[in-house]
Amino acid sequence: MLSPADENELAEMVRGASGPLRIVGGGTRDIGVPVEGEVLSTAGLSGISLYEPGALTLVAGAGTPLAEIKAVLAAENQRLAFEPMDHRALLGSTGAPTLGGVVATNASGARRIAVGACRDHLLGVRFVDGSGQVLKNGGRVMKNVTGYDLVKLMAGAYGTLGVLSEVSLKVLPRPEISATVVLHELSLSESVAAMSAALGSPFEVTGAAARRGDTCLRIEGFEASVAYRARQLSDLLAPRGEVSVLDHDASEAIWRKITDVADFAASAAVTRVSVAPGDAPALAEAHLAEFGGALLLDWGGGLMWFASAADSTAEDQARAHLALQHAVGSTPSRGHATLIKAPAVLRKSVPVFQPEAPGIAALSCGIRARFDPRAILNPGLMRGA
Repeated sequence: MLSPADENELAEMVRGASGPLRIVGGGTRDIGVPVEGEVLSTAGLSGISLYEPGALTLVAGAGTPLAEIKAVLAAENQRLAFEPMDHRALLGSTGAPTLGGVVATNASGARRIAVGACRDHLLGVRFVDGSGQVLKNGGRVMKNVTGYDLVKLMAGAYGTLGVLSEVSLKVLPRPEISATVVLHELSLSESVAAMSAALGSPFEVTGAAARRGDTCLRIEGFEASVAYRARQLSDLLAPRGEVSVLDHDASEAIWRKITDVADFAASAAVTRVSVAPGDAPALAEAHLAEFGGALLLDWGGGLMWFASAADSTAEDQARAHLALQHAVGSTPSRGHATLIKAPAVLRKSVPVFQPEAPGIAALSCGIRARFDPRAILNPGLMRGA
């Protein structure tokens, strides 16, 4: 395994590579088509090099454990507001999530509907491209972000365009308290309608999800404000069904499960679907009627997680995933379906990522050829995209 201690060593190792490289951080996100190649670990590129709480700015190596970053931010009553998902519960993986892994997968949790995704909080990146050249883009403070926006290009590229070495990002204050308003036993269409009404209200909802028959709506802020807004939101939604309110501790616990998709830890295959909320109920109902399984809604219905049925075979799982990609591609909004969890043999046999339209596919190939001319960085991992 290649394990560079700094950016210069990383550049030398990429430059000297004679074949494919499988890039890993903390080893918690085994997503995409399995890559055959020499392992290149970014774990040695660790440490916080700059943290200015007053400027809401943090700069750290790509291999820095997320737990370390969260601890430093918590000491100043701040946080990563985009609420990155921890894949370990869902995938049954070990190791420690790293900042580079979060950025490479654009891992963003339930709060994305209120504050944006990981990519929206990035200020700058340093990375090594497939030819071994060190590149940087953006800046270390918000006023310095200028030029071509390669920062957002790297977010969600899964290490196929470059190996991240350093990341600078915006952080935000941690709210004093949270509460969750819960509606019980709604249909899918009723749940999406309730979430839309809550998100369109003036009560600043920062989470809107549905799991196990409950529609969950999170409110955060100062204690008095949260109490008032929870009451007002409960009154607004009361005509839609039975309403209850979870206190801070229960609210925090349920949103951790929602963000980490912990309910589906025992499922053999899980597909993540992004689609317009209005398209979600019909698509989900048709899919569950044909293939069974379980469903988690997030982002007000714009994000759906489908878990395979307990008795499904590998062939059933493949058919279900392909059906979701076809259904999503046929919707007016044309979202995307990604196979997040499945045995390696299944991930090798189906398009893991939503197949791209010919024009977009040509553009993607051109970008990859420019950043990785030897095609050695996680080659084939983003099959479909």
